[in-house]
Amino acid sequence: MKLAFQGLKSGNYCVYNKLPQYNRSAFLGERLFTQIQRNRVLTTMDALKDHVLMSSASLNKDLPIPLYYQLKMALMKSIESGELQVGEQLPNELQLAEQCGISKITVRQALQGLAELGYVRREHGRGTFVCKLKVDQGPRELTSFSEEMRRHRVSPSSRVLMSAVREADALIAEALAISLKKPIFVLKRLRMADGEPMGVQTAHIPLDMVPGLETENLENLSLYQILQSRYNLHPARARETYFAIRAKAALAKLLGVASGSAVFDVERVTFLPSGKPFEFVQSTMRGDRYSVILELAANRAPQAVRQDRTH
Repeated sequence: MKLAFQGLKSGNYCVYNKLPQYNRSAFLGERLFTQIQRNRVLTTMDALKDHVLMSSASLNKDLPIPLYYQLKMALMKSIESGELQVGEQLPNELQLAEQCGISKITVRQALQGLAELGYVRREHGRGTFVCKLKVDQGPRELTSFSEEMRRHRVSPSSRVLMSAVREADALIAEALAISLKKPIFVLKRLRMADGEPMGVQTAHIPLDMVPGLETENLENLSLYQILQSRYNLHPARARETYFAIRAKAALAKLLGVASGSAVFDVERVTFLPSGKPFEFVQSTMRGDRYSVILELAANRAPQAVRQDRTH
């Protein structure tokens, strides 16, 4: 459920506009209700469309929906819509409590929920500030960084930190199934979204598969586009391994985060349709700007076997 929340700065009122259809699963996760109560909730929520609630009754206390949850979802909508800008300070707990007619404990619970979801950051002694929303990396097609960023409606760019020919060490040789010390092309870049550092990526490709690539200016070009159009190297699948580490000083400076900040350390091996590996990428991505989403499915095979045995 997402609610539009307005009037935070004026202190006069809170507004809820056009509540979408309520997610019953989330609803039931908050509290148990009888069938009669659920029907009453849905009817009441339909009646709340375009309804303005004054400060003395800023949240609908008649709804069997926790007040902290109503406030949390309203603030989420304001952040997602841009009404509350990145870096903007939210009213303090007392102000929100007075504006919405609820307790400070309820406000604190709502703000803590937003912080856990990455919508805000809470600074002791200073207040609560809107964060940039994370870039979700979930079940997706094998795409380049540039494609991934454009899908999130941000402008990708890169700064080349190194473009050179090196000899494959043991780790790279094993990943690419090549001989030790075989020449490889190495491209290290700082990857950015809307000019903000997102991560550092280092690609390793056998040089005999990309002759002449080391002389190209790859500042703001998609490596995958060049690999496909010029060298006929078409990625078919990849295997990624994620590690959680803390950024050392030099890396943290590149990423624009504090030394010791949590980051994702990622290793990816990319394969051709033939199954041959052709690219090994080591990436370090900001933990405060990335989240990884996995879809899990139950293994139904044992159940199917049992069913077959009954026939």
